[in-house]
Amino acid sequence: MFADACCVGEKKVNGEDCFVLKLSADPQTLRARSEGPAEIIRHVLFGYFSQRTGLLVHMEDSHLTRIQANAGVDAVYWETTMNSSLDDYRLVDGIMIAHSGRSTATLFRFGEKATSHTKRRMEEAWTIDEVAFNVPGLSMDCFIPPADMRRGSTGEACELPRGVRGGVQLHIPTRYA
Repeated sequence: MFADACCVGEKKVNGEDCFVLKLSADPQTLRARSEGPAEIIRHVLFGYFSQRTGLLVHMEDSHLTRIQANAGVDAVYWETTMNSSLDDYRLVDGIMIAHSGRSTATLFRFGEKATSHTKRRMEEAWTIDEVAFNVPGLSMDCFIPPADMRRGSTGEACELPRGVRGGVQLHIPTRYA
């Protein structure tokens, strides 16, 4: 994900000295992802990587979208920000995988009238109990949900949207803060 990112500095995160990598979506990609009255203005991702281990310890993801519902009406802007801290890295089949973390999502609406600004925030602490790579018989277009999340029979798989590739089975029970 960060292959085309540029280093924008250093920062201490949870006592860990980190390199900060920035990745911004280019204007052509933003236009392609915009639809109807919704125009994606900005999508920026910052990754904070430990200087000691090289592992991703924190990530910030920010989207700014402008919605112009009707001509002559003020546009509404939505800023969505996701901050995630990743912890408890363990070796799984030769790959270091974070097995816990904490994420905070913030949704901020502004524009129109100053009195209609809305801000929502959700926090969750999460853990990954199981990780399996290259599950035999599992299509690259499928994801097997954890048993406690299944609604159908245990043999069913859920199809991912077009263009999304899988191959990793994660068991992620969330606990809300």
